[in-house]
Amino acid sequence: MAHLRYGRRMAEQLVVESLSAVDDRDAAALAGLLGQLSSTAVFDRRRLETMVSCDATELLVVRSEGGIVGMATLVVFPLPSGVRGHVEDVVVDERMRGRGVAGLLLRHMTDRATALGLRTLDLTSRPSRESALRLYEQVGFVRRDTNVLRFTPPGP
Repeated sequence: MAHLRYGRRMAEQLVVESLSAVDDRDAAALAGLLGQLSSTAVFDRRRLETMVSCDATELLVVRSEGGIVGMATLVVFPLPSGVRGHVEDVVVDERMRGRGVAGLLLRHMTDRATALGLRTLDLTSRPSRESALRLYEQVGFVRRDTNVLRFTPPGP
């Protein structure tokens, strides 16, 4: 259990957990977060349930007063060069931004990477997201001189 204090008079308990099942309340919260992350992403509960039961993915969430206020996905995969990880879909509810939720989530991710013995843990972010990039660096991520290339298969 992780705790966070912010401000002088306000204290809030934040808890990071790995989801192993999805109930209706969590599904609704995750659908809302996905909408804040991407205007083109489509929520699919069955895909989410498959993901939380998959050994290669771990959906980490932050709860405040029992409700999910942030999420990130850890993907772990073996390669000939070693076991590596990738962070995907990091988002904090807009009402909770600026309260340390993302930092808590990312520190938990880097702790998991260390515990799992990953060779590397990567994430990508647009250059325009300057505050997010500063946070990633504060948590221990280092910018690399690389290009991200993407292939999107044609739709049906």
